[in-house]
Amino acid sequence: MTIRTLSSSRRRASVAAILLIIGLGAILLAAIVPALSALLLAIVIGAIAGNLRIVPASTVSSISWAAKKYLRLGIVLLRFKLSIVSLGTIGLRGVAVLLITVAVTFVGTIAIGRLMHVPRVTRMLVATGFSICGASAVAAMSSIVDPRGKHEEDTAQAIALVTIFGTIAMFALPLLTGPLGLSDLQAGVWAGASIHEVAQVVAAGGMISTAALALATVAKLGRVVLLAPLIMLINIIEHRTSDNQTSGKRPPLLPLFVAGFLVAVGIRTFVPLSAEVLGVLEFGANLLLAAAMLGLGFSVDVRKLIATGWRPLALGAISTILAAAVALASILLLGL
Repeated sequence: MTIRTLSSSRRRASVAAILLIIGLGAILLAAIVPALSALLLAIVIGAIAGNLRIVPASTVSSISWAAKKYLRLGIVLLRFKLSIVSLGTIGLRGVAVLLITVAVTFVGTIAIGRLMHVPRVTRMLVATGFSICGASAVAAMSSIVDPRGKHEEDTAQAIALVTIFGTIAMFALPLLTGPLGLSDLQAGVWAGASIHEVAQVVAAGGMISTAALALATVAKLGRVVLLAPLIMLINIIEHRTSDNQTSGKRPPLLPLFVAGFLVAVGIRTFVPLSAEVLGVLEFGANLLLAAAMLGLGFSVDVRKLIATGWRPLALGAISTILAAAVALASILLLGL
């Protein structure tokens, strides 16, 4: 190992440790102020530091490297929350609602985004985050549609949109369940099928009832399971496009972090894990994702982000309404 390589490795290790420490700070602050999103807060901290140029230019590549590693590992650990068996509580009709909502929201958001002339990467990220599971889905899809990190501002913007509109839905849906005459099962599945982030779903379910909270959480985790097949499908499409456009090195058909995702879901489903172990895994996932979002924030150019205009914001609003409308219509039509 050369002196230069050794110096680079030490810099990467130092940067990685700093990202974890600051990410932990973001989590603790979000715990004190529940209205804050730890992931969004981490992005904001990183963006402020990056735009004020208080971080040495020599560390930028190390920050990007660490953020990508943390992101993939965090997504894998987060999936230990998922158990396929738990989907039985919402039944086959509930699962059908999830499938219909995810498919229509994803395809519809992409189609509407194209009509609105929203850039391809942005509409893919918004479609994934709004149809599946918020910030972690956006981050996972960004590694497929933007493997070289050329559109990190779009990723940060999509995560911000998920937070904004998910929060609006978190308050709006519980207020509508009464006037609509929905049962606890219907209300829980509606919240789980259409609100973006897991934490937002939990908050909304709690506003409705204890029974709705449990059902909403299961429905939401059911949506999250669909992230793996969606990522695999899009990766195959991207791989074929890459085959047609270049003869250079291409990404594998099954990304390693997606394989890890599936393994984690399998372990959670078939191996009994104690509440303590699950708690440690969840905290580890949140810490890694916060550190990854911090690293992402460093690369965000606020001026470029503002210059993107109103279209992504409008697409986020439309996608949120689409998800809620399709989920509700599916619940009523299927007689859930």
